[in-house]
Amino acid sequence: MNQQTGKVAIVTGASRGIGAAIARRLAADGHIVIVNYAGSAAAAEDLVRTIEAGSGRAITAQADVSDAGAVARLFDSAEAAFGGVDILVNNAGIMKLAPIAESDDALFDSQIAINLRGTFNTLREAGNRLRDGGRIINFSTSVVGLRLKNYGVYAATKAAAETLTAIMSKEMRGRSITVNAIAPGPTATALFLDGKSPELIDRMAKMNPLERLGTPEDIAAAVSFLVGPDGGWINGQVLRANGGMI
Repeated sequence: MNQQTGKVAIVTGASRGIGAAIARRLAADGHIVIVNYAGSAAAAEDLVRTIEAGSGRAITAQADVSDAGAVARLFDSAEAAFGGVDILVNNAGIMKLAPIAESDDALFDSQIAINLRGTFNTLREAGNRLRDGGRIINFSTSVVGLRLKNYGVYAATKAAAETLTAIMSKEMRGRSITVNAIAPGPTATALFLDGKSPELIDRMAKMNPLERLGTPEDIAAAVSFLVGPDGGWINGQVLRANGGMI
């Protein structure tokens, strides 16, 4: 049976992929998890049942992170259910790829709305409502360093998230709240695999010296470290979890 920490963690975009792995790991670590989702209610509810079957504690909470009002209600629901929030994991995001010259307004606006405004919306709530001693984890991408073609708009939103991370870590002075970002490399999720040929996937897997794709569990382990007691001295940093790709 899990030893409960009493810490309450909101994980955005947690119904599948990396977010679901993070939710499972934090629950296994003893945290109470708010499984946020935008549209995948059934998947989120299945995840909560899985967590509860392993003696963890979790609830679902629907919210589109690009909607500031919905994000405020997300924090409201966590506070109503568990008394407060200690951990925010800003995992929700979308990735649409195209050369900059061929990126239409819809591609740009949708990624700005979810990846950038969504991160801002949750950070603003966390800055006002997270309990002292809390942890904030934003999500970037190793493409910010790799600068791969076709990732321009997506990587730009994530570079902005890195800047917000560094500045907010300073703004939380005096509250013992750390703010860090994780920048995964290619990770075996539907978001990454969809639309790519087996040859391209194999080539990208071999770009790092460990010669494999990351797994959602690899990324969840990095989150677990940063939000746990051993990560308390890491603050304002970007952790590139990519097998040594860059």
